[in-house]
Amino acid sequence: MKLGVIGCGKMGTAFVAGAIRSGVVAAADVIGVDPIKAARDQFATATGAQVAEEISALAACDVVLLCTKPQDAGAALGHLVAVSKASPLVISIAAGVKLAALEQAADGRARIVRAMPNTPAAVGKGASGFCMGQLAQEKDSATAKGILGSVGLAVEVPERLMDAVTGLSGSGPAYVYLFIDALADGGVKAGLARADAIRLAAQTVWGAAAMVLETGEHPAVLKDMVTSPGGTTIAGLAELEKHGLRSALIEAVTAATRRSVELGK
Repeated sequence: MKLGVIGCGKMGTAFVAGAIRSGVVAAADVIGVDPIKAARDQFATATGAQVAEEISALAACDVVLLCTKPQDAGAALGHLVAVSKASPLVISIAAGVKLAALEQAADGRARIVRAMPNTPAAVGKGASGFCMGQLAQEKDSATAKGILGSVGLAVEVPERLMDAVTGLSGSGPAYVYLFIDALADGGVKAGLARADAIRLAAQTVWGAAAMVLETGEHPAVLKDMVTSPGGTTIAGLAELEKHGLRSALIEAVTAATRRSVELGK
């Protein structure tokens, strides 16, 4: 597979580094394109891949990651298909740009996948939702999942649910950072040093998330395993319920999803 990247910023670099690290593609088979020299240099250093200034360098690529700003996606895609020797698979992470707009820009000369990753992809712990365009084939889903999944979790959904992906996993890291910060504040209030409280809170969240993913148990089952009768955990949980943590998180995801819908119109 020859992999091209349009936009050598943090996300493009993270995906390529992950794909190379996991063996999805070899560094020698990757070309990153960006008009900014500093971005190209950083990409080359981080991945060991080739770089170029012009999209024409991607003419022979089988798969292209479209990592531009949303307002630049259509023009970049149009330029790509104008120089491509075949119909490439294009995986777009341009936020909010829908399949219809991408397919119109490609004029039927590319198979399109639209993806919504999140920022923890930069440390290999991302969560991405993706959906398939009209010309995309079954094998393209596996390719997209391999590349997106090389930096975390990748889940295929219908496009109508991409706003929900945005509201949950796209915006979700901010909710979790707030949660970690609040946990750390509680630790400081109880007497812990700030640095220790932050590390303990972050590791606790990371470990609990790993338990959900690695055991396959429902979060409620894992919660009950920690909660002994009359103990410390149930006292804390009762306070969280009293102050509406569960409802607040549900409404946060709903509000972010609704805003994603509004921004996409």
